[in-house]
Amino acid sequence: MPFDEAVFSHHRFLHGQPWFAALSADTRTRMLERTITLSGRKGEVMLAAGSPVKGWYAVLSGLVKLQSTSPTGKVSAFLGVPDGEWFGEGSVLKTEPRRYDVIALRDTLLLCLPRAQFDELLAHCLPFNHFLVTHLNRRLGQAMTIIEAERLRSPEQRVALYLTRVFWQGRRRLVLSQEELGHLVGLSRQTVNRALKSMEQQGLVSLEFGRVAMLDEHALAAYAVKPAGAVAADRS
Repeated sequence: MPFDEAVFSHHRFLHGQPWFAALSADTRTRMLERTITLSGRKGEVMLAAGSPVKGWYAVLSGLVKLQSTSPTGKVSAFLGVPDGEWFGEGSVLKTEPRRYDVIALRDTLLLCLPRAQFDELLAHCLPFNHFLVTHLNRRLGQAMTIIEAERLRSPEQRVALYLTRVFWQGRRRLVLSQEELGHLVGLSRQTVNRALKSMEQQGLVSLEFGRVAMLDEHALAAYAVKPAGAVAADRS
């Protein structure tokens, strides 16, 4: 993205944050001046595990996954972050190095709110704190959903969960390829394809040109938490 477009994108994003209008004019100007952007190509590690945490990040455009690697080399992607969302609040609230890689699943532009500005907002801006607590609560809900899904749910249900508003708040049509969805759910492209085809046959989603549209949001959410036996019956 050209420099001028990146600046416009990050200024527009900050002006759209619910806490930004509560800041004084001087503070708003300082935030706009000191936030920075970072661009990455598809497949690039944009923020590496073990690196110092320089601030709080948001996705201005594109899509990233947060991924960790065990000492034995096993890779686990535990969260996908689309454009318009913040991530890494746990890292910036602590002083330890980053514990996961942030990888671009498509060409991506990130915004960084530097640690000094994050700490300033945390200390002096009540609306920012309200926003942060709500955001942390949502992330906690996502984490609990992921743990439950990996232990108790079928592959089809895991895919369904990743299509619900738990992970894509306020979005009805997802511009998401089956490969990207596989990266986020931790399943092969073939398994994701079978799951989506099954859900399409049941009228839960529609598939067109790499896009996944939720046709019945409530039915999709109910499907994601069905007993395993009922899901197996749906497949047959």
